Amino acid sequence: MEKKNALRAGALAAGTTLMMLLMSSPALALTRDDGDDPGPGLSVAQTLGLYVGIPIALFVIITGLVVVLDRSQDKHRFVSRNVDVKTKA
Repeated sequence: MEKKNALRAGALAAGTTLMMLLMSSPALALTRDDGDDPGPGLSVAQTLGLYVGIPIALFVIITGLVVVLDRSQDKHRFVSRNVDVKTKA
């Protein structure tokens, strides 16, 4: 019975994938639309800087600001010193 269910699920997944591939239209990247005016492409360095470098730099800047501007003091932090963490065996 499990073999039949697995075969049915596989056939359904394959059929769905095939139908989606057949029904999807091509990207038509070479056909220009009305008002389409693409600019020059980005180099590899520009692409890496834009999609990798800038997000990492923003993360570092925000993290640094949070650490530097953290004004919480030790007296505001709750630390319990009389907690027994040993398990009783």
